[in-house]
Amino acid sequence: MRFFTAALATALVLTPQMRAADVPVADVHAVLAVPRQRLQTADFRASGHLVRVDAKGARISYPVTLKAHWFPGVLRLICEIDAAGAARIRILLEMQPNGQNSIHIAHPGDKAPTALPFERWSEGPVEAIGSGFSYEDFLEPQYFWSGQTVLERTKYGARDCDVLKSTPGASDRTHYAEVKTWLDHGIGYPVYVEKTIKATGTVKEFTYFGLRQNGGVWSASQVEGKIRDQAGSTLLVIDRGSTKANLDLRDFNPEQLTRFN
Repeated sequence: MRFFTAALATALVLTPQMRAADVPVADVHAVLAVPRQRLQTADFRASGHLVRVDAKGARISYPVTLKAHWFPGVLRLICEIDAAGAARIRILLEMQPNGQNSIHIAHPGDKAPTALPFERWSEGPVEAIGSGFSYEDFLEPQYFWSGQTVLERTKYGARDCDVLKSTPGASDRTHYAEVKTWLDHGIGYPVYVEKTIKATGTVKEFTYFGLRQNGGVWSASQVEGKIRDQAGSTLLVIDRGSTKANLDLRDFNPEQLTRFN
């Protein structure tokens, strides 16, 4: 089984087309309901690879494992990237609907996890991978931001999509000024996402592949992250996992972050 749940999905990567004038724009509350529910019922484990593809097609690949569970009022996610030596890292991410998110990290030899300063959230967790996937990109807080607008109904490849524009409020901790998400109209799952960085206006593009349903949960096997007008990309590839992992608080004890084998 290949999937990625917080967020990954479509087999065709085509430029979005303009919405036909006679297609009604969906209600924003209806559009938000499905992705919010997906996060608020999350309970998964997954394993795969985080892959950097450079401008010449050369690849660097690191094993990655993920587990996540929604507890009352907070999504907790632990990600481990098995890079070489001291670059190996475990990350505990916590996402709350009120925008007060947090990230803690640990490397081999650390006695306790360290809170990652907010100014570093836009960095990549492994230097060789780059910032195509930043720390912040492992969360999906945009669905809970205060500014939400459905821009249009349009096609992305063969899929009918609702284009959702999300903008953060003053209390939302994020490096993004806005996020536009092409959500499949039938299932409410992301197909393509554009994230605009506040400081620079740079746009990061995420395309989702391998959409499938397992146990009533939609997910995908791969997501590609690219920085617009820059060569190369980063791939998050999921090889296997479970959408019903039966996780509890013991699985997210911060002390686990420093217990490297």
